Amino acid sequence: QVQLVESGGGLVQAGGSLRLSCVASGNIAGIAAWGWFRQAPGKERELVAGISRTLGITNYADSVKGRFAISRDNAKSTVSLQMNSLKPEDTGAYYCAAAQWGMGETDYSRWGQGTQVTVSS
Repeated sequence: QVQLVESGGGLVQAGGSLRLSCVASGNIAGIAAWGWFRQAPGKERELVAGISRTLGITNYADSVKGRFAISRDNAKSTVSLQMNSLKPEDTGAYYCAAAQWGMGETDYSRWGQGTQVTVSS
């Protein structure tokens, strides 16, 4: 089992930046990829960014390309999401996630408790 704990959410004005962090513990060797999802009120949870644990291959939702950057530190078992040029539509609960196989949106099976990001206009 893998446990994930997020931090770093908050309230920011449009155009601002936030950095989310996630600390993983447990059977990390069995993880193929880390991801960040978000869920806006009334909407389904969506994959924002993913990164493979070993090679560092990344993927991003079109809506965040060029603004968000995902990174991982395998030595510290952490994964981060740097969010720049934030927009009100980026508002939502952000969840750190882990996948045992692949990096597709449906591959993720472990979740953190989430951290709230609110972007004011």
